Amino acid sequence: METTHEVFNQPEPLVGYNLFETNRPLRDALKFNAPQLQVAQLRELGATIGSAEMQAHARLANTHPPELHTHDRFGRRIDEVEFHPSYHVLMAAAVGAGLHGTPWTGTSASPHVLRAAGFMLFTELEPSILCPVSMTYAATPALRSNAAVYADWGPKLGSLWYDPALASFKDKPGVTMGMGMTEKQGGSDVRANTTRAVREAGDTWGERYAITGHKWFFSAPMCDAFLVLAQAPAGLSCFFLPRVLPDGSRNAIHIQRLKDKLGNKANASSEVEFHGASAWLVGEEGRGIPQILEMGTMTRLDCALGTSGLMRQALGIALNHASQRMAFGKPLIEQPLMKNVLADLALESEASTALAIRLARAFDQQADEHERLMARLLTPVAKFWICKRGSHFAQEAMECLGGNGYVEEGGEGIMARIYREMPLNSIWEGAGNIMALDLLRGLRKGDAVAALTRELAPARGQHAALDRLADALPARIEAMASEAEARRLAQDVALAVQAALLAQTAPPAVVGAFCASRLGGDWGNAFGTLGAGSDFDSIIERAQPR
Repeated sequence: METTHEVFNQPEPLVGYNLFETNRPLRDALKFNAPQLQVAQLRELGATIGSAEMQAHARLANTHPPELHTHDRFGRRIDEVEFHPSYHVLMAAAVGAGLHGTPWTGTSASPHVLRAAGFMLFTELEPSILCPVSMTYAATPALRSNAAVYADWGPKLGSLWYDPALASFKDKPGVTMGMGMTEKQGGSDVRANTTRAVREAGDTWGERYAITGHKWFFSAPMCDAFLVLAQAPAGLSCFFLPRVLPDGSRNAIHIQRLKDKLGNKANASSEVEFHGASAWLVGEEGRGIPQILEMGTMTRLDCALGTSGLMRQALGIALNHASQRMAFGKPLIEQPLMKNVLADLALESEASTALAIRLARAFDQQADEHERLMARLLTPVAKFWICKRGSHFAQEAMECLGGNGYVEEGGEGIMARIYREMPLNSIWEGAGNIMALDLLRGLRKGDAVAALTRELAPARGQHAALDRLADALPARIEAMASEAEARRLAQDVALAVQAALLAQTAPPAVVGAFCASRLGGDWGNAFGTLGAGSDFDSIIERAQPR
């Protein structure tokens, strides 16, 4: 066959680099929020997940999604989910890095910040498998409300060993947990749940109940146990429900089907029915709502961290492409309009990283009243704003690659996977309206407004637009009369805190461009509309992944 053309001007994929060492915004956020943090573990993780081998596992885990086997070949019910081997490699790496349990078992002075940085880095490799990791992180402290169960399961929930076998916890070096809250008729309104819990007896794990009903979204059904909500005589209550019972028999959990989702393909999300499944009460009967809210707070942190990680990954791919791809006689990255787009994306990514890591710091310092209030306020704010920005960000980053970004193939095909993944964190664990309403509830408690004022105070005088917004927020909060304005308030609180954080951690070029665009009105409705006076080169250089 004759050769018709030479292949050239096709950028090499972004691979074989250290995701931590090359992420200057993350490193600066860590220095600001946890100056004594030892980062050797993060440096090692960054090298591992930036390798070609791990990127291949991420691709394979998504190319070959999980499969449900409800029965064996003899017709016996088994309810097992089969995964591609690469899924288990990724899970072993995430668990081995302690992303599921570092704050509950580690010795770091800033365990939530350490874990947050690792979670964010791992998201750049593969976010789907982090669903059971996140739920194990959130469920572990809640399980302490049943001391007997926690005594048996707690050490293995914090183990760095991943074991995918469907077996008794007694025979496994490490275990994971999932959750089952949502039902067909309720969605976010879990008070509408109809699943019933009937007390059977007491045993070494406390009060045992028979659970009958369903869950419309049952996340990560291959986990070893779950926290579920069900209606008990005293009201909605939280229960510990293992896949395999202490006697080695399988619990009465029937997986009806796996969800066919837009993204998140490597993770198994399911619909299940409970047919008198055995479960043990966690906490008090009728106190299920407060317990699920506590767990939701932690998973909402992970939504903000995950989206920030995806932003960083998409930005890195766009910068890598634009640095190599020639157009009209020079690299794309030297074209004025492309510079504006890339710099604008870099600002958004760094601001998201700064806010997410700041929130993790608040989780570490709950004994401090200011930090406790900031955790209460910034959790819905970060979850709302960062995740809302994600899909728009991914679309713009994809456009930087042109048609190559839209194709499901090769190194740049990761961009299509990122685009499909982005909406998930905005929807999961409370969509935008739920977060905006939660912010209003938080602002009505204690000295929340004073805490927000104190949070913004160190950045006073850095930029006139930030000062104006900081001055206006307390009066707006006090005068808030309608829930219809809650989204706008959540947006502006997020932008004010992001700007204040950047003023304390980022170079002047980043701070000036962010404040002028997001707060000062020198910005359009799309990325790439920064003012001409912005220092595009400095902003882009700081964001480069190599």
